[in-house]
Amino acid sequence: MTMANVRVSKILIHPIKSCRGIPVQRSRYTPEGLEFDRKWCIIQGKDNTVITAREFPKMILIAPQIEADPTSPHSGVLSVTFPDESGCEPFSMPLCPSQAILNRWKRIEKVMMWHVPFDAYICEALPSSPSRSPSEILSSYFGRPVHLVYKGAQPRACDATATHPELEATAVFQDCFPLMVLSQESTTRIEEELRDHVGTQGIDERWATDKLVIERFRPNIIFEGAGPFAEDSWTEIRIGTDASIIRLVSKCTRCLLPNVSPETGERDKAVPYKTLMKFRTGFDPQNKMKPCVGCNGVPMGAGEIRVGDEVAAR
Repeated sequence: MTMANVRVSKILIHPIKSCRGIPVQRSRYTPEGLEFDRKWCIIQGKDNTVITAREFPKMILIAPQIEADPTSPHSGVLSVTFPDESGCEPFSMPLCPSQAILNRWKRIEKVMMWHVPFDAYICEALPSSPSRSPSEILSSYFGRPVHLVYKGAQPRACDATATHPELEATAVFQDCFPLMVLSQESTTRIEEELRDHVGTQGIDERWATDKLVIERFRPNIIFEGAGPFAEDSWTEIRIGTDASIIRLVSKCTRCLLPNVSPETGERDKAVPYKTLMKFRTGFDPQNKMKPCVGCNGVPMGAGEIRVGDEVAAR
């Protein structure tokens, strides 16, 4: 059904997994998600395992920026900056590295994420960047050997879900699925519930007035106008005209990552996880004790979305 008052209010791209997101006014997408979303990630130097802000909250302060340039041989650059106090210098990399560039980068055959191996390339900076490599700079930030890598060609299959037992989809460095969608009003409702429990279960008094920003939940597409948790009842959406269907294949179960502030990189001891446990469990039949916020989506084709686009849902 078309819902004239439901529109896309924000689009967020997270180029490097678990690092700061970027709001954009428009984005192309494919069945693997938004363009440039989570195409890069940071891995442990010792075992090639993906690192996230669950283990290292301060990585959320690493700020990628997309600088598109259609006239460039690699379509632009991805620039990366760090908090001033880190002492880490910024660097830039090809936004769309060609196969010729990838052939010069070291290929890792087995990057490990959720016990599933796939290939990736260790990124090298553009000649205009500092003398240290991206991996060296990031190792300084993390205080241990790490590498910045770009997703290789090997497909990474998504798991089937209770509602889509024969799901055939692939993702890049997203946790589980290509897209995550969320209604703005859902966050507002969580904030209201949070206010009712200030001073209990470790919920600090500052939450009587502090805002719970939607960026904590790291969605890709944010809607406005449907009401709190409207997405719970949707099975598929279509955004804009002549757009591909996006199937909503499961609820997004939540860990402690939303407790990490995108502004400070500090993890709150209670918020919002303890609040979510009070009223957002039981929505995923496979994980009934895990709280859910938002829905995981799989585009059925390619397309483009813009802030302000109307949303049709079924």
